[in-house]
Amino acid sequence: MEAESSQLVFYLLSFIIVIAAICVVTLKNIFHSALFLILVLFGVAGIYILLNAEFLAAVQVLIYVGAVSVLIIFAIMLTSHLTSRKIKQSNEQVTLAVFICAGFLLASLASIANTVWRITDRPMPEHNTLTIGKLLMNDYVLPFEIVSVVLLAALIGAIVLARKEGT
Repeated sequence: MEAESSQLVFYLLSFIIVIAAICVVTLKNIFHSALFLILVLFGVAGIYILLNAEFLAAVQVLIYVGAVSVLIIFAIMLTSHLTSRKIKQSNEQVTLAVFICAGFLLASLASIANTVWRITDRPMPEHNTLTIGKLLMNDYVLPFEIVSVVLLAALIGAIVLARKEGT
């Protein structure tokens, strides 16, 4: 019974993700597209939860939904000429895009059909997030700290470049 309910939830989330993704690329209002992108990202987080990957679901919500989507919405709101009625938001290369998408779809389906899926009955670790946290703070603490210093340097560099352009 539990497998059937999780399968039903998976199909529901997949349907929501596909419909919202279609809305992201077809709507003419860029703000509405950004809102549907948030819905897509929440749906992907839901699928991560179904896969018992709670850490990835939390990262998905915090980073993509919380930070990237808010940044996109702020950029849209602060750019006043994007919401002007004079701008025609359309794509004149629809036929080329359809052919390219069909090619990617065929390549993806061929790849899925030729993949050997290894399914195991091994149970998942009980505390995934705790295990990842222990690994990050014990075995991988040096690479974790190096990445944080690199990101800090990139942030400082972006601030310096932004201040030079502003003056």
